[in-house]
Order: sequence, then C-alpha cells, then structure tokens
Amino acid sequence: MTTTLPGPTLGVVGGGQLGRMLGEAAAPLGVDLVVLDPTPACPASPVARRQIVGEFDDPAAVRELAEVSDALTFEIELADPELLEEVADEYGVPINPDPGTLRTIQDKLVQKEALADAGIPVPEFVGIGGEKDLKMVVDELEGVMLKARQGGYDGRGNTPVDDPSEAAEALEVLGVETMAESFVPFERELSVIGIKGANDVATYPVTETIHEDEILRASVSPARSDDNILERAQAVARDVLEFLDGWGVYGIELFETEAGNILVNEIAPRPHNSGHWTIEGARTSQFENHIRAVLGWPLGPTELREPTVSANILGDVAEPENATLYSVNSVLETANAHLHWYGKQQVRPLRKMGHITVTDPDDGDREALLEHTESLRDELTFVEPQ
Repeated sequence: MTTTLPGPTLGVVGGGQLGRMLGEAAAPLGVDLVVLDPTPACPASPVARRQIVGEFDDPAAVRELAEVSDALTFEIELADPELLEEVADEYGVPINPDPGTLRTIQDKLVQKEALADAGIPVPEFVGIGGEKDLKMVVDELEGVMLKARQGGYDGRGNTPVDDPSEAAEALEVLGVETMAESFVPFERELSVIGIKGANDVATYPVTETIHEDEILRASVSPARSDDNILERAQAVARDVLEFLDGWGVYGIELFETEAGNILVNEIAPRPHNSGHWTIEGARTSQFENHIRAVLGWPLGPTELREPTVSANILGDVAEPENATLYSVNSVLETANAHLHWYGKQQVRPLRKMGHITVTDPDDGDREALLEHTESLRDELTFVEPQ
C-alpha cells in the first residue's frame, strides 16, 4: 500500500481495549479506525471514527465494515476466519493477519499440532475424546492442565486436573472439546511480541510475565533471565513468526523451563496484554507497529527505551457494578508512572479495566521497579473509600 497522508481507513473486528489503544496509535499516523463490536459505546468508540454495532461473526456487519475500509484486521480471536476470507475476496480488501492463521490459532489443539509439526518446541499435549481418555492421561502424566480447545482467555477455559477422580467434573465445566497439556516445571513465563511486515520481521525485547490464577498481573521488560535464555527465546519467537502467515503483531507466550529450555505456550494473532509496556518503554509501541504492518508500511524500531514494568488494573469488586476508579492521584503524582484507562462502563471481578506502566530512566533494579509498580497499582480500587 502506497504511504500517503491523510492515511487509509483501517477496519477492526473488535472494539475492546486493544481496539482503543490501536485508535490512540492510529491518529498520529493519519489513519482512521472503524471498529465492529457488539457492545454499544465500546471502549474503542471514543477514539475511532465510527463504530458499527454488530456481532463479530455477523455477515452484514462485517460486510458493512469492509465497505468503508481500505484494509481489515482484528483484535479478538472470536472473529470468523471463513467470513473474513469471503468478505475480503468479495470487496477486494486486504486482511491481516491471514484468516488461515486465525483459524489455526483459534483451536488450541490444532495450534499445538501445527507448531509441533513445524519443529517448534511445545509442552507434551494430547486431544481428549472423553472421560476415559482424560483419566488415562492424568494417571500417566501425574496431572495435567485441561484446556478448552476454543474460546478460553484470562484463566477461563483452563483447569488443572491432578487426579483421575477429577476428570468428570473438569469435563463438565469445560465441555467435550478439550486438550490436555502436561504441567511444565517452569522457572518463569516469558513473552515475545513479534511483528511480520511486508518486507521485514522484528521482535521486541523478551518480557517476563507474572500470572496469578492464569490472569496476567504484571510484566517486566527486559525479562530477569540470563542472556543465553533471552537469545533462545528470541530464536524460538522468530521460528514462530516464520511459521505464521499474514502481516501484523503476534503475542508469543513462552515457558522458560527449570532446565533452561524454551517452550511455546500459546500464540495470539494480535497485539497482546504482555506488550502494553511498549507504549512508554519501546521506541515504537506494538499498536503503532500493528497498524504499520497490516497496512504494508515500514515497521518502526522495537528497541527498549528503558527498563519498564506494566501492571494490570483488575476489578476488585464482589459483584458487577458501574465503574469508578479511586485513588488515581497516587499514580498521577508519581514520576515516570503512566495510567491507561480502558473506558469500560462496568467493573466485574477480575475484569481488566486498565493498566499502569512505570519506566526507570536510571536503569536500576528491576525487582525494585516491579515492587514499586505493583504497590502503585494496589492503591487503585473500585471500592469507594469510607
């Protein structure tokens, strides 16, 4: 695509917080965003030129999006790859990443099989056909992580099964379309944000990700691991990028095992929560680079500006309620701290509502930077102070 300004219109399937941050990155580039999302006044709507209200797989809504767009992308895996292929061909609108890649990634078992076939290291895994299968696998591996093959995120769709007696209950919760993955004795969890452009491939520094109950709580960049491990993680991430089709940003989640090996956990064909730190901490954010990539523009530099920690602001309420965040001044008054609000009107338990990022221009102790960031995050609350 020839680069001129004003820029093209980019249609995005999905208008959540990722769509919102894409819109914030698009505006300085002269790119207009139109988003498709079923939630009226979705988080991306204030920064998009227009929102089309409709389901992600609504043929009429996706066609309406294609009619007003010069290129298409998506920020959620619930998009329908068959429909996207059909609409892209019908309207002659390029779509990236490739819907075939989305189709592979949507099914965790298919994703793992494809990675293994490509020679990319992954944990031991097996498809589960029913309770008998699961009992045998749990007994053989002495416990597994059972995963729904489709639709799981933020801890939903995953459940540990430590004993064969737990098989029936686990399958009742997740359904019959599942896979079992061996527990990985990992030293830490890592992430690499990679980008495939029209003419080049790039990766950001390796990030350490800190989870609790399968939900990302904080990320540390660069990761607190030795150089050999970081080089190995980058090499695996680049192998993953070579395996994937289509331009755009990919979030590549990894395990660093206790033995020092790197295994691929999961891949997201879109900007990723573990890359939010790039807004302040890298030369070019993952969101700007996703826009550049899907439009066929040159990629921006991905080098680290300075050590950076990002921490998610999660709903700390017992029941859903209208969202009001308190103690915001504690972040605004802190040097090198940056607040990001996702614009969601309702807070729910553990719902991602925003994040804060703290950078360290003095290149000091990342452990101290993490503790500082988490303490700032923990002052924020949706519970009205008494």
